[in-house]
Amino acid sequence: YLPSTPPTVAPLRSINLTAKTAHVFIGFFCTHCFFKLKKMASLVQFLPLFPFFFLISFSVSHGPFLPKAIILPVKKDPSSFQYVTQLYMGANHLAPIKLVVNLGGSFLWADCGLTSDSSSQKLVPCNSLKCSMAKHNGCTNDNKICGLKSENPFTRLAATGELAQDMFAVEFIDELKTGSVASIHQFLFSCTSSTLLQGLARGAKGMLGLGNSRIALPSQLSDTFGFQRKFAICLSSSNGAIISGESPYLSLLSHDVSRSMLYTPLISFRDGVSEEYYINVKSLKINGKKLSLNTSLLTMDGEGHGGTTISTISPFTTMKSSIYKTFVEAYERFGFSMGLTKVDPIAPFGLCFSTKGVNVPSIDLVLQSEMVKWRIYESNSMVKVSDEVMCLGFLDGGVNQKASIVIGGHQLEDNLLEFNLGTSMLGFTSSLAMVETSCSDFMFSKDSSAFDT
Repeated sequence: YLPSTPPTVAPLRSINLTAKTAHVFIGFFCTHCFFKLKKMASLVQFLPLFPFFFLISFSVSHGPFLPKAIILPVKKDPSSFQYVTQLYMGANHLAPIKLVVNLGGSFLWADCGLTSDSSSQKLVPCNSLKCSMAKHNGCTNDNKICGLKSENPFTRLAATGELAQDMFAVEFIDELKTGSVASIHQFLFSCTSSTLLQGLARGAKGMLGLGNSRIALPSQLSDTFGFQRKFAICLSSSNGAIISGESPYLSLLSHDVSRSMLYTPLISFRDGVSEEYYINVKSLKINGKKLSLNTSLLTMDGEGHGGTTISTISPFTTMKSSIYKTFVEAYERFGFSMGLTKVDPIAPFGLCFSTKGVNVPSIDLVLQSEMVKWRIYESNSMVKVSDEVMCLGFLDGGVNQKASIVIGGHQLEDNLLEFNLGTSMLGFTSSLAMVETSCSDFMFSKDSSAFDT
């Protein structure tokens, strides 16, 4: 459970331990709850607790204890369609901070007004190794502090903040599943202006970047805990998860989805690695029929234009106008052949049908071969806007859209995606509904996903 009122605890020391007896688990539970541990090497006595963090001692027989993975609960904000997660920050006073998830974001940025009260926060000097690692944008404060440009992708506002470091606390997974919290000392982030908060979900104080950069969350978790450089996201219309590290998420779902995972390469710019995530979509199919498209648009050029990217910022998939026109016309045609009745479109959607139709056309994103397809089923292709009307959840992105196709949040929901930055591969499942589970079925610790948006 992630409470709105932060607990007061001593500085966390959950992972820098080598002694046989280590105080490493810190968990949170509601009043009068008990925490039952399994697979213990020694007997532990449990006490009823207040809504605070508590410390548990247990025996470790072989070297230092490290978590297998970090898990962050994610909740969709119904008014903004943004995906929100929550961390804690500060060594002496753990303050909860809600952040909007940006899959392609380079780093975490937060409102300086929120973070400046932390006694453990330190600004990073200019010309330092950490400043170079962050790909800074010059120096501030008489050239003493590392400057970092932060951007709100919803409003397109940007501001130069200051690279800072502080302690962050996140939930982790081990043999006991979830429920414990590990601290990340000297976590790097940008402390920026409150003007960038405009347009973010209610209560959000910044954005959490998951992009392929040295100071995005996955890389910092890898450096801190020794994880492989990979993470997974599993979003839904209600609750979901971000997981970094090993692959225990296969056991945290109610069904084993490992056999349904397919893999495709992550594409980089010609002049280097892209911090956003691109895949090579070679063609589009509707009901198994390949669309006649200008295939050159599906390929990224030398300047990073074209191609297909994956985004948690766009609520729905957007396509460059020429692709969208061909796509919608074909979908409408196949819809008529399946007995769907077209109705007047409801903004922002361009094609809508009566909900009285029984089935809708399937959509395939064909990847490196005809055998590797990301199939988009009805739950991800259609948006029910009323009891009588459903609309195709794909939008016209205009002629100037940088990527030819941006796969948006609605199409990602209840699809487990694994981003392996070490091998530059994306693993994906298509809809988990096909194996009778969903991203909201993740087995968190008790009420850990129940923070308010």
